[in-house]
Formats: sequence, C-alpha cells, structure tokens
Amino acid sequence: MASSQTITTDLYKLFPSPHNRHRTIFLHEVFVPHPYMLIDLESYHFNGKYSLFAACRLADNKMGQVVTLELPEDELKFKAEFVPD
Repeated sequence: MASSQTITTDLYKLFPSPHNRHRTIFLHEVFVPHPYMLIDLESYHFNGKYSLFAACRLADNKMGQVVTLELPEDELKFKAEFVPD
C-alpha cells in the first residue's frame, strides 16, 4: 500500500480498507489485535456509519485492525458481539 494512503493519528498508523463505504475515522474506536481476521461490519447492522482500517498501534507496534464507529451504542454493540476466531 502506498504511503500516501496511510493515516497517522496519535495512537495508530492506519491503512484504510478498500471496502469502506465511509473513508472517515469516526470518534469511537476499537482496536482488534487480530490483523488477519475477517471482520464483516455489515453483519452487525449498526445504526450509524462505520469504517475499518488495518492498523499498527504506535505505543507498542502491535499490528491489528481498528473499527471506527459514529455512534457510541454501535461501539458497545461491537464490543459485546465481536468474537475472535
């Protein structure tokens, strides 16, 4: 992935998924420490918008994925329903 497609925040270096409908980093973020796991965000039927990024957590260089969500209730729903493989 070209470096121009990366986004660096205070916490993460992010690589947007080409499948994102919304190319926005929303306020509510969840780091998932499973870089190769398929996360089908559409199956969660969120009320708000969402996006998915491959991610490197800058604090410890841990690779994973970051799910960003527009609504706090969607963050709670994702945390409650997400089960890693």
